[in-house]
Amino acid sequence: PQEIVSEENEEESNGVNLMEFSDEILLHILSYVPCTDLVLNVRRTCRKLATLCLDKSLTHTVLLQKDYKVNKDKVKQLMRDIGKEIYQLNMAGCYWLPSSTIDHVTRCKNLVKLNLSGCHITSLRLSKMLSTLQHLRSLAIDVNPGFDASQLSSECKATLSRVSELKQTLYTPSYGVVPCCTSLEKLLLYFEILDRSREGFMLSGQLMVGESNVPHYQNLRVFYARLAPGYVNQEVVRLYLAVLSDRTPENLHAFLISAPGSFAETGATKNLLDSMARNVRLDALQLPKAWINGSGLLQHLKFNNPFYFSFSRCTLSGGHLIQRVINGGKDLKSLTSLNLSGCVHCLAPESLFRKAEDDIDSSILESLVVSCCNLRHLNLSAAHHHSPESIGNHLCQLLSRLKHLLSLALPVCSITDVAADVEKPPTASNLVPQTFGRKVRIGIQTYPRNLADQANQKIESSVFWALMGSLRFLETLEIIGSSFSSAMPRNEPAIRNSLPPCVRAQSVGDSEVAAISQLTYLQSLTLAQLPNILTGSGLIHVGLQCQHLRTLSLANLGMMGKVVYMSALMDMLKHCKCLRDLRLEQPYFCAGAQFFQALSHCSSLQRLCIVSRSGTLQSDAVMSFMANCLEVIMCHMFMGESLTVCKNLQQSIVRSFQADRPALNVVIFPLLHEDLTEVIRDVPMRHLDEITLFKSRVAEEPPNLWW
Repeated sequence: PQEIVSEENEEESNGVNLMEFSDEILLHILSYVPCTDLVLNVRRTCRKLATLCLDKSLTHTVLLQKDYKVNKDKVKQLMRDIGKEIYQLNMAGCYWLPSSTIDHVTRCKNLVKLNLSGCHITSLRLSKMLSTLQHLRSLAIDVNPGFDASQLSSECKATLSRVSELKQTLYTPSYGVVPCCTSLEKLLLYFEILDRSREGFMLSGQLMVGESNVPHYQNLRVFYARLAPGYVNQEVVRLYLAVLSDRTPENLHAFLISAPGSFAETGATKNLLDSMARNVRLDALQLPKAWINGSGLLQHLKFNNPFYFSFSRCTLSGGHLIQRVINGGKDLKSLTSLNLSGCVHCLAPESLFRKAEDDIDSSILESLVVSCCNLRHLNLSAAHHHSPESIGNHLCQLLSRLKHLLSLALPVCSITDVAADVEKPPTASNLVPQTFGRKVRIGIQTYPRNLADQANQKIESSVFWALMGSLRFLETLEIIGSSFSSAMPRNEPAIRNSLPPCVRAQSVGDSEVAAISQLTYLQSLTLAQLPNILTGSGLIHVGLQCQHLRTLSLANLGMMGKVVYMSALMDMLKHCKCLRDLRLEQPYFCAGAQFFQALSHCSSLQRLCIVSRSGTLQSDAVMSFMANCLEVIMCHMFMGESLTVCKNLQQSIVRSFQADRPALNVVIFPLLHEDLTEVIRDVPMRHLDEITLFKSRVAEEPPNLWW
């Protein structure tokens, strides 16, 4: 046909005409193309594609949340062309779009699900928009300072009264739209309220005068609250919980509160938990550690078909875990996600007289593996899980039975081959101090430089190599030192000193990283505080074999006074064609021309974050990198350079590339500067939460909590 003349060359060379495929195959192919490209570009190429691109299977759900090239005009045209066909619209994290963009959502009269988290929206705009969306049942929004519920119209409140799922991110003390949602079944709350204003004034957790204090929870099935650090967030969440403590919804099946630090139990929360123990059967549970530690709560709570448990940072012992939660394995086949991060005694029978570094009780882990045989997500990080010397009882050997695992987080010391570690005499690398103090000259180290030689040394005996070989479908892996802490915590100045790695972890290095290369389908890899990285040669193998890798986070590998793996990292990056997010945290990191030339091979890269005490950068190299890598929309660099150098580079990047990259977010700032926390608070939450701040993300939330 005349419309597809442009494809003649491809047809002649391959003997295949794309347009000859069936509609079903073409629709499947088109489903991988961003909706904006389908509607605004692809459908204009020929008549057949013009019809297919408007198929209901492609226009029913529109995802703009990571379409960083979309702008206000494209959204306007998209809504004009297919607005009436859209039933689900996800614009989460589109921080670069002006608030007036939301006005065009009113064209989507049939919307059932709408996600505007991270978008700029005022009370009046929200009211106008929701007044036209009579079919809406699921909504996600931010509540910012200045939000006024009294500005919501009666039509808007009528729409909210029919909403059954609400996700609300709070940046100011408020109930938001919760009191208007009288049919709520799922409520997700994210508390991001700072304790101090920009002017330095202390904020109060008291809500605005005149706000209703009677949320409607009678139909609630899922309650989830995630708190950022800060006292005000704790004050406000208690107001949300007050109504629950008076009357617990009969249909409640998921109750989850994620709170960092200390969040004390009160009389009201104790009444709530007692009521839950009497009246409901749960499928998902997460509580602040103070609510579980030392209480018999778990003994009284009843579970139905649990799919998610998080006991993060709790002092729960393995004995209690087996007796009170696993219940002999009768009810845990349904469990798909388990977070035991920071639960230092969870694999020991008792915690009273046990040291954190003592060996685990393998029988407890075996009971866990047998009972929870369908686990897909498991987090055992931030603890010392040392395996005993007995044959067949190593943590890695037991975990290899979990054939359905998709994501796994482990402490570095847990993957050590015990026999090899016991027999191995201390090497020169083990004696190197892991601090920033005076350098100790230890002579020439001898180690294999060839990757194959290194890997072959342990392939026959390494339990970690065997574990990686048995988890072929693993997509996310985190190996994090049990004493590792990032130099960039959330609301505090940068940490100047880090704790030394666990003694049992001292031998973990290049050969263990090489073992990870067996994970063919790996998409996300985090490595932090691996002391025995000598050359980084294992990284090259990962780059070659893990071709689906999208997210890479490396922190404090090898000696702290020198970046020993730089050459290997640059070789690795040349093979990472699918890499989208890269986070590097390493003292004395030199972000120079050679590094950025290697990074330029990552043609899909979108976000880069470098955190380096005493680190240096070359401004010309950064500018050249940004010019070559057209997909990069986030560049965060916290280094040892002066404030003047950082500001000049940041302004140059914004001035040169902002016009062509509407989502561009650039933060270049001295790591140890006293105003770092003020700079961090302006970073879009999507970037801050997903890459800039270091944390373990495995089983952080229940799977499919939101769409």
